Amino acid sequence: MTLQNLDYEQTCYVASAEAKRVVQQTQLDASKNAVERNRLGQFSTPNALAIEILNYSKTLLSSYEKIRFLDPAIGTGSFYSALLQSFSIEKIESAVGYEIDRNVAEIALKLWANTPLKLNIADFTESVAPKNKKLRANLLICNPPYVRHHHLSIDRKISLKKLGMESTGTQLSGLAGLYCYFLLAAHGWMSRDGLACWLIPSEFMDVNYGGKVKDYLLDQVTLLRVHRFSPDDLQFADVLVSTSIIWFRNAHSASDYSIEFTCGGSISNPIFSQTVSKKTIQKLSKWNKASIVGSQETSIRSKVKLSELFQIKRGVATGANNFFILTPEQISQIHIPSELLTPILPSPRYLIDTEIFADEQGNPDFERKLFLLTCRQQPEELCTNYPSVWNYLQQGIDAGISERYLCKHRALWYLQEARNPAKFLCTYMGRHQSKEGKPFRFILNHSKAIAPNVYLMMYPKEYLATLLTAKPELLQSVWKALNSIPVQNLIDEGRVYGDGLHKLEPRELANAPADSLLKVLENS
Repeated sequence: MTLQNLDYEQTCYVASAEAKRVVQQTQLDASKNAVERNRLGQFSTPNALAIEILNYSKTLLSSYEKIRFLDPAIGTGSFYSALLQSFSIEKIESAVGYEIDRNVAEIALKLWANTPLKLNIADFTESVAPKNKKLRANLLICNPPYVRHHHLSIDRKISLKKLGMESTGTQLSGLAGLYCYFLLAAHGWMSRDGLACWLIPSEFMDVNYGGKVKDYLLDQVTLLRVHRFSPDDLQFADVLVSTSIIWFRNAHSASDYSIEFTCGGSISNPIFSQTVSKKTIQKLSKWNKASIVGSQETSIRSKVKLSELFQIKRGVATGANNFFILTPEQISQIHIPSELLTPILPSPRYLIDTEIFADEQGNPDFERKLFLLTCRQQPEELCTNYPSVWNYLQQGIDAGISERYLCKHRALWYLQEARNPAKFLCTYMGRHQSKEGKPFRFILNHSKAIAPNVYLMMYPKEYLATLLTAKPELLQSVWKALNSIPVQNLIDEGRVYGDGLHKLEPRELANAPADSLLKVLENS
C-alpha cells in the first residue's frame, strides 16, 4: 500500500515499520563485533530519544512552512521514523538521507519504500549540496558516525580538512573525530534560517580541538540550545560516551544574544537550566555546568592556581608496559642489572593506601614491586656489555614492540622518558563510584619510585620546594591540603566520558584552585 494522508493510516504504517526497523537494527548490531562497530562509528539512535528530539525541534519550526528534511547519516532511519511520527505526510515536502553502508541502506530502502524518503547510498562527506537553494533542508537532524581520529587515515583527514575549509572556512585539528567534519560539511546543505539538530559526543565542549567547532557554532550560525546528558546516563547502551544535543539556525548571530544551556534529565525536563549570553560563553574554555554557573557568579573566585606552586607532568608512557615494566621474578629470570632499572609504581587500583612508604633501598614498601627497564646505551654496547638484556630486547623487536608508535619515535626505542620521583602524585582518571567516592586521589610518595602515565606527577616549584626543604614536616600538611580540594573543583577542570569516567590532564589539574594549600603555607 502507499501512504495516504490519513493520520490513522500513517500512524499504523509507521508503527509497523518502526517495529520491523528495531528488530533489523538489533540483528545488524549483533552481526558486527564491538571493535568493528567502534571503528565504523555505527551507533543507532534509540527511537524514544529520536522522538523526543523531533518533538522539541518541532517547537522551533514555523507551523506554516513545509519540511525539507535531511539526515546525513540516516542508518536504518530512527530519526526519519520519528519525523513520520511527528509530522503528517502533507507537511513533509521532501526527505533526503545518506548512508554509506550498503547493507544498512538496503534495509532502510525496504522499510520506507512507500514514503517520501529519497535515500542515497553514498558518503555524505563526498556528496555535493544542491545548487538550488530552494531544495536545501530547513530541518537537518543527525547522529553522525562516532569515528575517532585515529581510525581516519592521513589521506582521509586531509580531504576532510579541505572539506571543512571549503564549507565554512574552519580548519579543524587533526585530533577531531569524524562527527566534527560532518557538522561542517552539512553547512552548505541548509537553507537560510534552516534548523539543525546534532546528537554528538560532549567531548568537543571540553577539549582543545573542539575550539574550532565552538567558534563555528558561535560565529557562523545562531546557537539556540545545548543539552548535555548526565555522564552516567548513557544514551547508547553499546558505547561509553557522554552525549549532547545542539540546536542552531543557519543564520549569522547577533553580536550578543541568549543561549539556553541545559544538563541532565531529559530534553523536556532537564535537571539544570541556565540562559547564558553569547559574549559570556565565548570566554569559557569549557561548556559545562560548572563553567556556566561560575560565569554567572559575582563573587570573586581565587586567582591562585596549582600551576603557581607545582610543575605537573604525566607519568611515563612506555608504549608497552607489559614489556618494559617488570617484576623482580622476571628481572631475575632475564638477568637485568640494577643500573638499567628504575622502581615504578603500579596502577592506582593496586594501592591500598594513598601514602607510599619506602623500604631500606628506597623502593615502595609493599609486595607488588615493579621496575622500569630503560637504557641509554647503543645497541652495539648493549650486545657487548649486557648480552642478556640484548637478547630480551631482540624478543621485543620480534614481537613488533620496537615499531609501536611511542617506541618508534624515540631516539632509542627502549629509552624511556626522563622522570624524577615526585613526592606528590594525582591519579589521572577515575569514577565517583570508586570505594573512596572520589574520581581523583592525591598520593604522598616517600619512595624513589617514578610513576606510569596513569598518574600526574607534581613537582614543587622553587618557592614551595624551598619551604619543604626547610620544613619537611609540611609534607603531610600539603598532602592533606591537596586532598581537601573540593572534588567538584577538580571535576570542573577536567573532562568526563560515558559511564561517569572523569579524566584530568596536566594543564587541567594545574588550573585547579590552590586556596586550601595557600592557607597551610601562610600559617607555616
